[in-house]
Order: sequence, then structure tokens, then C-alpha cells
Amino acid sequence: MIKITTRSEQSLLANKVNLLLENKKIQETGSLDDPNLLSEFYNVNEMIRIVSTSGYVLNQIGADEELLSMPVEFSWNHDTGIKTYAGKRVIYFKVPLYDNMNVIGMLEIVRKLNLLDSYLQILVGALTVTSLGAILFAIFGTYWFTSRLTSPIQHMVQTMREIDRSGKLRQIQLDGREESAELQQLIRAFNQMIERLDRTFERQKQFVADASHELKTPLTVISSYAGMLKRWGRNDEKVRDEAVEAISNEAQRLQNLTKSMLMLAEAEQEDWLRLGTFDVVKMVDELADMMNTTFHRTIRVHSEPIGVRMTADKDKVRQLLVILIDNAIKYSKEPIDITISSTKNMIRIDVKDKGMGIPEEEIPHLFERFYRVDGARSRATGGVGLGLSIAKRIVELHDGNIEVFSKLNKGTTIAIQFPKKNN
Repeated sequence: MIKITTRSEQSLLANKVNLLLENKKIQETGSLDDPNLLSEFYNVNEMIRIVSTSGYVLNQIGADEELLSMPVEFSWNHDTGIKTYAGKRVIYFKVPLYDNMNVIGMLEIVRKLNLLDSYLQILVGALTVTSLGAILFAIFGTYWFTSRLTSPIQHMVQTMREIDRSGKLRQIQLDGREESAELQQLIRAFNQMIERLDRTFERQKQFVADASHELKTPLTVISSYAGMLKRWGRNDEKVRDEAVEAISNEAQRLQNLTKSMLMLAEAEQEDWLRLGTFDVVKMVDELADMMNTTFHRTIRVHSEPIGVRMTADKDKVRQLLVILIDNAIKYSKEPIDITISSTKNMIRIDVKDKGMGIPEEEIPHLFERFYRVDGARSRATGGVGLGLSIAKRIVELHDGNIEVFSKLNKGTTIAIQFPKKNN
């Protein structure tokens, strides 16, 4: 800015010098001391003078005492520039005057740059203030922004440390502060993770409590019969046979319970599935024939004329159907119907029996672990209350949906829907 404005001033002063040199009176030796010669070219903050070759001032005009007091320095050549005089910047032009190729004097114009310098000082001051303001704004703005940004993160870290110290899960409460959308998403994701962990821990506690309760009964029976045999029953054939039968049944129950618990624990793993593409109709037909032969029960399969291709874990889907068909066999005497249908996006499998049915208020609890609609009947049929929990987990891992429709003394239908997937 200083260079641009200074060049502009030099250009203006050079134009004035050219105008003076074009004046015919200046080209005449006898007119150089004319008082009116320079008056029409004079401006404030300037000094114009004509100096003889001997250094004598022939003509001079100006009102600034500092400029008028400047010493005379004759120059035989064209000279221009900027210098400091009396603490102020001045711009000057020195031009020799010729008469028939002979130097007869020198024209000197000097102008103070007070106004320009004052403007530049204002500009520099403004730039300094705005720069300092920008720096302060950047410092405090950055501090405020980082504090606003890191405060929820620090809160999260503190919450995590508190969870690690106390062992109790806690969520981060969203207060009235206006966190950014990203931080809100982060806090919500953290709270969802804590909520999911809390549900998992609660399920684990409930599972351990239920498993302990379920294990307690057969262990008590085994311990009681073993104690009876040890004390006095070994010599009584009837008592001995009863004890051996009871111990064998309860041991088998323990084995089934342990197997189901291990299977349910494996089902909690996300990589439990081994996906592949297979014909679900063919698989269900084979399963129906096998269970018909094993249990001597009629199992009818209804499907489309052509096969239905499905991308899923074949073994897990087969295990799911075994659980559902086994329940239908236990609690009904009529034939069991399996219907397979498909749409553009879904594959549906319905397992229908005409058994005793399930009370409506019991249906929401069917898939809870160790839950039985009729505990005595379930034990009589060998159930441990984990089959439907395993079945639901298999459906969930396939991103499917399972529903139960039942009426007392009319039967139960369990409908499973699987989304179609590309292999």
C-alpha cells in the first residue's frame, strides 16, 4: 500500500514538472526570477524553486518553513526520490534547465507526504487493531470452541473411569447446552452402548439365576436319591430301581440343560452363522420325513411347485425347525402342517399344530429363557425352557422375524419370516 501510494504521488509530481518545463517563460533566462512564474503551479505542502548554477536561489514559492529552510544542493542531472527531512518524508524532483544545450539552472520541487503518511498511519493502526482483534478472537474463540467440544468428551472419559472404578454402568445425561449434532450423536451412541451392555449384564444375571434354579432341582433329586441309597435303600430292590431311574432321568435332564445352555451361549456370538444358499423346501421335506420316522407323527409340507432358494445357515435353520416341530409334536396329537411361501423380498415358514394352544397372556413370554407355560408338563416332556430362546436368536441373527398365533384348544401357529439375501 505504501509503495502504491508513493508511486502515485511521484507520478503526480512528475506531471507537474513536465508542465513547468513546457512553460516558455522557464525556457527564457530573463524570466526565471519572475515572481508569478511559479505561483500557478503551487500547492499546499510544496516548495518550488529555481536555482542558478552557482547555487543561488533565483525564484522560490512555498509556505512551509521547513521546506523553505532545506539547503540548496544543485544537481546537474535529473534526480528524484524520497528522503526524510525534519522527521518527515518528502518527495523531490530536481531537473536541470537548458538554454541552447547549456545548463542555466535547476528546477526543484519538494512535497511533504504528511497527508499520505497520516492516512497510512490510520491504515496501519486499523490493520494493527484488527489483526490483534483477530488474534484475540482466534485465541478465545478456539479456547471456547475446544472447551465446548472437549467438555462432553471429558465427561464421557470421567463417566468411563467412574464405571471402571465402581463397576456400575452409567449413561451421560444430555443437558441444556447446545452441543453440536456430531457430539449429540456420539453421546447417544455411548448411551446406547451402555444401555445395551446393561441389558446384556441383566440378561446374564437373570440367566445365571435361572440356570442355578434349573440346575438346583435335578441336583437335589440326584443328591436325595443317592443319600437314600447310601443310607438304607441299596438293599431294597424296589427303592433301588426307583432311585436309579430317577437319577438317570435327572442326569439326562442335566445333560440336555447343559447342552442347551452351551448352544445358547454360542448363539450370542455374531459370527455363529455359516451362510450358504440351499433349497429350503427340499431341506424341510427331508426333515419332515426324518421326524415322521422318529416320532411316528404325520408332518405335512405345503410349498410352491418349484423350490425356494434361501441364503442362510442351513444347519441353524434346520435346528430352528427341529425346535418348533418338536414342540408341536409334544403338545398336539393331530398332524402338523409346515407351509413355505416366498415373495419378492421375504421367505415365510409357518409351523402349525392343532394342540392345546397357549393362553394369550403367556405369548409375550414364550421366548424368555427357562420360561414355561406349564412347568410340570414341560418337565414331563423333557423340556428345559431354552428351545424357543435359541430359535429366536437364530431368527434374529438372520435379520428375520418370528411371531406366535395361538388359541386355546384350537392350536398354535409360529410364523417365521426371513429376508431374501444375495449369496
